[in-house]
Amino acid sequence: MSKLYLVPTPIGNMEDITLRAIRVLKEVDVILAEDTRTSGNLLRHLEISKPMTAFHIRNEHQVVEHIADRLEAGETMALVTDAGTPAISDPGFLLVRECVKRNIAVECLPGATAFVPALVNSGLPAEKFIFEGFLPHKKGRQTKLKAIAEYPYTTILYESPFRLVKTLQQLAEVCGAERHVSVARELTKIYEENARGTLAEVIEYFGKKEVKGEIVIVLEGTTDASKLEEEEAE
Repeated sequence: MSKLYLVPTPIGNMEDITLRAIRVLKEVDVILAEDTRTSGNLLRHLEISKPMTAFHIRNEHQVVEHIADRLEAGETMALVTDAGTPAISDPGFLLVRECVKRNIAVECLPGATAFVPALVNSGLPAEKFIFEGFLPHKKGRQTKLKAIAEYPYTTILYESPFRLVKTLQQLAEVCGAERHVSVARELTKIYEENARGTLAEVIEYFGKKEVKGEIVIVLEGTTDASKLEEEEAE
C-alpha cells in the first residue's frame, strides 16, 4: 500500500532516533533525502541500504508531482531532512499538501526537532509560544522584527552562527536590551551550550567568541505568560 512517511532524524546525537523510525527506513521502497550525502552517513550508521532520491528546497517544486505519481503507483517512501522533523523550516510541506490532495496516505513519526529542547531549556514560559523559524534575510526583515517585539508569548527563531550576533543586536534595538533571551547552540552534541540572560548580556557573551553550530534563539514575550493566562480566564 502506498504511503509517505515523514521520518525525523537526529539533530546531532545519532542515538536520538526511534526504533520505529529505523524500522520504517528499512521497510520503505525509497528514501527522499534533503542531502543524500548527509542522509547516507546516517543510513550507513544504522546499517540500512535503500535507494535515495534528492528532495530539497531547490527542486521540490519541480519534482513534487512526479513523486506523488510514484506514490500513487504503489511505492512507499520516507522523507527525511538533514536533521530534525521534515517540513519544520525544511522541505516537506508541498509534498504533504499534494499527497493530501490526492488522498495518498501520509504518516508523520514523532521525533527530534531542535526548537522543543531549546524552548524547554530556556527557562522562559512554554505553555504558549510562537515559532518563526528563520527570519527573512533582507525584504521584510525589519517588519518582522518589529512584529516580534510586540508578541506577547515566547518566540522561537532559527539562526546561523554567522548572523547570530547581528540578529541579537537587531532584536535588542526593537525589543530593548533588557528583554530576556536564551540561545541554544549545538543541541544534543558534545559542545551543547545554552546561554541565558538579557539581550545585552548574551550579545556581550557571543561577541567575544567564535560562534559555531546550529542556533536556536528563544526570546521572552512582551508580557509574562502567566499574567496573560489570568487575564484570559477573567
